[in-house]
Amino acid sequence: MQGRFVKRPCVPIAERQNILRIFRQTNCCYGKLSLPPMIGEGFETHGVAAMKKFNITGTCFPNRHYMVDLTSRVAQIKAMVDDGAYFCINRGRQFGKTTTLHALTVGLASDYEVYAISFEGLDNASYETERHLAYAMMRQFEFAALMRGNNVSRQVQEIVSEAVKANKAEKQIGLDDFSMFISQMCMAAQNPLVLIIDEVDQASNYDSFIRMLGLLRKKFLIRDQMPTFQSVILAGVYDIKNLKLKIRPEAEHQYNSPWNIAANFDVEMAFNVSDVEGMLRDYESDHHTGMDIHSIAKDIIDYTSGYPFLVSRLCMILDEKKLPWDREGFLQAERLLLSEKNTLFDDFTKKLDDFPELYQMLYALLYQGKRIYYNVSERTIDIATMFGYIINDNGKLAVSNRIFETWLYNHFIAKEQMEDIFSAGSIDKNQFIKNGCIDMEHLLARFAVHFNDIYSKKDDAFVEKMGRKLFLLYLKPIINGVGNYYIEDQTRDETRTDVIIDYLGKQYIIELKIWRGNAYNERGEQQIAGYLDYFHAQTGYLLSFCFNKNKQPGVKTVQIDDKTIVECVV
Repeated sequence: MQGRFVKRPCVPIAERQNILRIFRQTNCCYGKLSLPPMIGEGFETHGVAAMKKFNITGTCFPNRHYMVDLTSRVAQIKAMVDDGAYFCINRGRQFGKTTTLHALTVGLASDYEVYAISFEGLDNASYETERHLAYAMMRQFEFAALMRGNNVSRQVQEIVSEAVKANKAEKQIGLDDFSMFISQMCMAAQNPLVLIIDEVDQASNYDSFIRMLGLLRKKFLIRDQMPTFQSVILAGVYDIKNLKLKIRPEAEHQYNSPWNIAANFDVEMAFNVSDVEGMLRDYESDHHTGMDIHSIAKDIIDYTSGYPFLVSRLCMILDEKKLPWDREGFLQAERLLLSEKNTLFDDFTKKLDDFPELYQMLYALLYQGKRIYYNVSERTIDIATMFGYIINDNGKLAVSNRIFETWLYNHFIAKEQMEDIFSAGSIDKNQFIKNGCIDMEHLLARFAVHFNDIYSKKDDAFVEKMGRKLFLLYLKPIINGVGNYYIEDQTRDETRTDVIIDYLGKQYIIELKIWRGNAYNERGEQQIAGYLDYFHAQTGYLLSFCFNKNKQPGVKTVQIDDKTIVECVV
């Protein structure tokens, strides 16, 4: 069996038994406490060869998983720790936060004593009061110290163990005593202490957590008088500096934050082409696929904008399904990704249900081509940014990546399959595919017939607002399961939209626009001709929604230099 052996020092049997004993006590008495990241990169395999894989669940380890090199990111975060900053790492779901925290824990180990804990799995009793939460955290400190062994001062381990024993009967500790306990830890440590708390979203609806942040903030403000942590890092989806955003949708907003001391966290966690190239080189050295590494990496970034889960999931599909590592294989992997249920898309669906205003904003942005200006003080925009769904694109809102955009279109369409135009596309779909290609001219002509039959009595405002939506509804059942489409961000506005269809490795460029007279139409023809150069295509398509009563609906062909434009007027 080929592969690489995973090596790390074994934990002595006696100590391992002690770990299990404490962990059982922890689970039984104090809620399920999460294991902190351990020094090292994996678990012992007793000589069994471990083949590296792509990973989308839990922490990634460099000797077990194909992953992006996080060295430069860790260095940037360490610089903030060196400066004594307290800060939050808040990014969307499955954005690589836990893996980054593990890499950071290892990267800090030579200069700091790191207590990496997690609030994931703490039961409600742990948040009953701040005294209960302080004791739960103290137990996590004890467990973290035990797991980190020689990387934590013996004196600190003794202080933590004694404090836990002293408060075991009550299972709580006053905040003043907990504050003194922190200072004692920091004074006894050989190196400065860093506290990392993952999954803080689990706690941010509880008053006890708010008061705990207040304690840490107070100690930060007087750290020249009383020893405290060198740095405190909170990680989660929600921005703890603005706790009002975590309050459940039906509850009041909370406007005061005890964590306004936090420094801005500007480290770019999204991957870039170079990051993905490094990961693919590692994969290629093991599998020898002959892929064009730069080309595949660029495709991955073009479609995901570097969202870590999407990057890893696409690579995982290519690997597990044994698809070719080329453009056609990549597009097939993209279709499989968009058709599956996964935790990221499930969470996306939940957020759209929990925040109706978020659904409405994204619907207007995509389906109606509405221009929405980016203003982070507007609550819905702030929420969508925090979840990683949108970005600020030169002052305007844009969906953060092409995968999310296509998924949203599919999500919206799934709710509107009763529309007559969708049914028409379902009926017509078999007549447009010839030799693996779409007869796009015939497709546009049939759409024009159905559109005029079904919507001819609608007013201009309806057509202008809903035209692109209706075309996409017609298109979806025709390419479903074989092709996908996306909207080109650079051209999306209220009057025109470029739809790019990927079908069996071939692309079709269709410009949708509102008729604004002959001169405007001729400019549109010139624009799409120029746009075809970018895609190295000779033929493009123009779908015009015309409100002129004297219009001549139908399909015609226009030749512009060496480019052919097939134009359909409805």
